[in-house]
Amino acid sequence: MAVTEPKKIIIDTDPGIDDAMAIFVALQSPEVEVIGLTTIYGNVYTTLATRNALHLLEVAGRTDIPVAEGSHVTITKGTKLRIADFVHGADGLGNQNFPPPKGKPIEQSAAAFLVEQANLYPGKVTVVALGPLTNIALATQLEPAFAKNIGQIVLLGGAFAVNGNVNPAAEANIFGDPDAADMVFTSGADILGVGINVTHQVVLTDADREKLARSNGKFAQYLCKILDVYFSYHRDAYSTKGVYLHDPTALLAAVNPSLITYTEGVVRVQTNGITRGLTILYNKQKRFGEVTEWSDKPTVKVAVTVDAPAVVNLVMERLIDS
Repeated sequence: MAVTEPKKIIIDTDPGIDDAMAIFVALQSPEVEVIGLTTIYGNVYTTLATRNALHLLEVAGRTDIPVAEGSHVTITKGTKLRIADFVHGADGLGNQNFPPPKGKPIEQSAAAFLVEQANLYPGKVTVVALGPLTNIALATQLEPAFAKNIGQIVLLGGAFAVNGNVNPAAEANIFGDPDAADMVFTSGADILGVGINVTHQVVLTDADREKLARSNGKFAQYLCKILDVYFSYHRDAYSTKGVYLHDPTALLAAVNPSLITYTEGVVRVQTNGITRGLTILYNKQKRFGEVTEWSDKPTVKVAVTVDAPAVVNLVMERLIDS
């Protein structure tokens, strides 16, 4: 049997409690090789996202992995950012106030790093985008061939045919930079969008958390320290006794695509008004008479179902075995 070499992935991230979980799961996944982290605002501001990314790699003993700092503003230079520190804690990691990491980000910007890696390994790099899509949009501006050079972009974003989690229309990552999201969805890259219509089916329960706490896994123990804030947010916001595994689900969709099923179509993002951040999938079942903003746009894949028990099992296994 041919030995397949691990898939090269770059995680674009705004850590974030579920980002921490996704990063640890990626590092425990023999199917992939993490070749870099790029940082973006979202759960925290970009500077803190970089600090947290460096910290998590130190916890994992993987300071060999480069961290490239991303944009501090939206693609339209907007500085009024939506930061979800009320979900993840002021420090993004459950208000544990860990000591600062020793490491530093590389000199290159996130966009330049993404372009460079896509050029080095054309068609071989998967970007797993766990925050707003500004860095990815900047990469497409920096290098017109980026969409063709990058292997795949698996992005956590959108609320396809369900209510959003920022407001009824919008999901947080898309709402964070709708203009960038629309650019990425229409860039022509091979894209798989994993929205909250899917990730809300994947729940880590109180019982799962207790199982992590009882294990000797290094990553399991670390996550148990930071999960309190995340659990109490979900209790207040959703009246649920568990937490949604948004980022680990998107990450595992990149690791093992058989965990999800998808549909294909054109996705556009509303960039203003009360539905700013709304993601609409055009399924191409009707041929419209008029030329519109949907005509001649490339199609993308959008996840419609997920094997939730399998995702939770994989997350648990890989955190406990750390």
